[in-house]
Amino acid sequence: MFRAHHFRRSLRSLLAHSHSHPHSNPHINPRLLCSLSSQPPSSDAEVRKYIGYTVLVLGCAAATYYSFPFPADAKHKKAQLFRYAPLPDDLHTVTNWSGTHEVQTRTFLQPESLQELEAAVKDSNEKKQKIRPVGSGLSPNGIGLTRAGMVNLGLMDKVLEVDKEKKRVTVQAGIRVQQLVDSIKEYGLTLQNFASIREQQVGGIVQVGAHGTGARLPPIDEQVISMKLVTPAKGTIEISKEKDPDLFYLARCGLGGLGVVAEVTLQCVERQELVEHTYISNMKDIKKNHKKLLSENKHVKYLHIPYTDAVVVVTCNPISKWKGPPKYKPKYSPEEAVGHVQDLYRESLKKYRSTENESEINELSFTELRDKLLALDPLNTDHVKKTNQAEAEFWRKSEGYRVGWSDEILGFDCGGHQWVSETCFPAGTLSKPSMKDLEFIEQLMQLIEKESIPAPAPIEQRWTACSKSLMSPAYSSVDDDIFSWVGIIMYLPTMDARERKHITEEFFHYRHLTQAHLWDHYSAYEHWAKIEVPKDKEELQALQARLRKKFPVDAYNRARQELDPNRILSNNMLEKLFPSS
Repeated sequence: MFRAHHFRRSLRSLLAHSHSHPHSNPHINPRLLCSLSSQPPSSDAEVRKYIGYTVLVLGCAAATYYSFPFPADAKHKKAQLFRYAPLPDDLHTVTNWSGTHEVQTRTFLQPESLQELEAAVKDSNEKKQKIRPVGSGLSPNGIGLTRAGMVNLGLMDKVLEVDKEKKRVTVQAGIRVQQLVDSIKEYGLTLQNFASIREQQVGGIVQVGAHGTGARLPPIDEQVISMKLVTPAKGTIEISKEKDPDLFYLARCGLGGLGVVAEVTLQCVERQELVEHTYISNMKDIKKNHKKLLSENKHVKYLHIPYTDAVVVVTCNPISKWKGPPKYKPKYSPEEAVGHVQDLYRESLKKYRSTENESEINELSFTELRDKLLALDPLNTDHVKKTNQAEAEFWRKSEGYRVGWSDEILGFDCGGHQWVSETCFPAGTLSKPSMKDLEFIEQLMQLIEKESIPAPAPIEQRWTACSKSLMSPAYSSVDDDIFSWVGIIMYLPTMDARERKHITEEFFHYRHLTQAHLWDHYSAYEHWAKIEVPKDKEELQALQARLRKKFPVDAYNRARQELDPNRILSNNMLEKLFPSS
């Protein structure tokens, strides 16, 4: 039968793993661990404090990471290693990738087959025991988390069928995006688009309406041809555009509330190498070229840098069969590109009298340097301005081309722990952009400067075509409609609880200002993986009213009542966002 996954592996294995790629473990930031031990304490009290922090971080990280599944090739080896369990064996601590939400539960189910999943859902429904579907824990708002109980499909990660002729693949929903892409390479296929990170489970990335960038390419839920849902009330049902289309278009971006997505059939495309072009521009030039940039590039995004006039433009297109990759020699080496950021960090260490080890500076990546710079004084607007200016210089010296497969090129190093708010709003049509997307950014930048918000870079702006999924923020019945997605962030580059609290408060002030000044004017709605439920009753009621203007809330609630009458797949967030009328 289904089983809960306990925390196995030695501390030594954990530390070895934590120094790999920053996204390989979404629950622990190795740079934060290093920062705890890099400053020599000045007293016994500080020694005890830092030892306590280190033990806390290691314990939570181990418990969190190993409550999620291992990759397919390692999941049968984990039982051979001894258990590292600072918490009771039946208590699972689950933290999201952003480090902003955490829960503990004694019910964390990991079925290994469709039959086990069906048994788990049936048993939980009879007992009225919650098992909220949780994927890889990458949603910044922890939309899949609940203390009452969760089910994770990480052990259901197989490719079930590949139709090379139709370019379709059927997979179990627990398979990770990178794992899926690697599995279908041999067929010459890949996914049409990608979000920033490759560690999402397919079920999760679809259910929250995640997206990549490209004004001709829709959000990822549009790639879904059919789905197999395990529902509490009706058992396992198969839905598609042809079979129960009403439920299909509602459940395709269903937030995990209508059933546990067990299997997904995705429309793929031929695998292509892309050439990525990164260069610095400014808003004046962007306005002149915006329509051309959207229409002539398969993928395009802007990285806006507050308190500067710099806009980093990143375009990606298939390599020309006739011209081949561009012949280009970079003006600056990677060492020269990061040099200005290194210099600012050295100056800042002296200014703040930090005891960080300067000898390690040359070994740090740009994102690591930015995290460390911001950690020195994250809410000092002047300090953040200097950091942003150094980032603009880094991108200016990083201009150039990069060639690779789409799954290699379309990712983005998002940095460490952070708060994120991303909104989606209409931007006209591909043939006639409204320019509202650039107007939005101009007003946002003016708001940041007027309010002296310590807003770090980048403010990432992307575009998609519309989605036909009724619950997608990019839903439209007009095929040519395009949508812009804009994300604001504040990093959490410290483990100090008081500092994290202050940064959190400042971020929500920042988010509230953007909401008050921009959202209604531009018909902007937050990404489902980034929406936060207000604690204030009046604010919550206002949010509920806003959601009703955009989404078919009553139809969604009726479907929930029909498929999950005991709400075992729900959590506090869903109940507050979509209260029964």
